[in-house]
Amino acid sequence: MKVVLFNPLIPQNTGNIIRLCACTDIKLILIGPLGFSLNNKYLKRASLDYRDLAVVEFIENKDSFFEKYKQDDYQYAFLSTKGGKYYNQIPLCSNKENLLIFGNEDVGLPEDIYNDFSNTLYRIPMKKNIRCLNLSNAVAIVVYSLLEKSSFYGFC
Repeated sequence: MKVVLFNPLIPQNTGNIIRLCACTDIKLILIGPLGFSLNNKYLKRASLDYRDLAVVEFIENKDSFFEKYKQDDYQYAFLSTKGGKYYNQIPLCSNKENLLIFGNEDVGLPEDIYNDFSNTLYRIPMKKNIRCLNLSNAVAIVVYSLLEKSSFYGFC
């Protein structure tokens, strides 16, 4: 599985996600433009020394991402408050690698995603009239849900 962030804006959230990815041996893919520099002090502080233990890939833009990570080769799961299915319904794919794809803290996913990938939109349930969860919390919830489906294989 891989975690993908579209245009993250808050370095502390991304730093927390870097730590999560280091702890779970999951690659993090950041799609630009970013709302901060990868040398940002808040990113470094939140990720601590885990940054050196995480595999982080930066991709310039959305088109480059979809060109490299084709749907034929990967199982997409887009996370959004607009998703029609719950995150615990994301299938753990045996023949394709799961890509857990999250939007940014301000506007979420790019608008065309909602039309082009409506069948792979998932949400984390929450109380009505609440905008959203913190991005790093949302990523942790979904990652550990899929790890549980695999019976935490390879973890102690």
